[in-house]
Amino acid sequence: MPRWIGSAGCCVQQGSMLMVKGTAEEELWSIPSGGLEADESLEECCAREVWEETGYRIDVVRELMIKKARYGEWDAEVHYFEVKLVGGFMKIQDPDGLIADIAWKSKTEIDEIQLQYPEDRALILDLLNE
Repeated sequence: MPRWIGSAGCCVQQGSMLMVKGTAEEELWSIPSGGLEADESLEECCAREVWEETGYRIDVVRELMIKKARYGEWDAEVHYFEVKLVGGFMKIQDPDGLIADIAWKSKTEIDEIQLQYPEDRALILDLLNE
């Protein structure tokens, strides 16, 4: 079974979560995330993926959880981190061309949008309630 390891950056600012919308037909929203590259720590992966997908520079604050799941034939392990903005500006610069939009989503909006990973909704709402 092939294995995929990645990181996701959860950034809350002024009561909203930083989210990205994919380019797939359904245009589902998710937390900025992506796969670990060679010689890269999970924290470095998180910072790179948030920058590539949103244009924002972040610092990792703490690890929140590890999600293990199977997607098709892949066993996935995603490390979720709480992050804080330290620079940059909103700009799609994803080298894979998988991002269609970037937005700050409120708790009310999170309740209404379709998520690429619906199992992340509870984590997102918990972070917005802190």
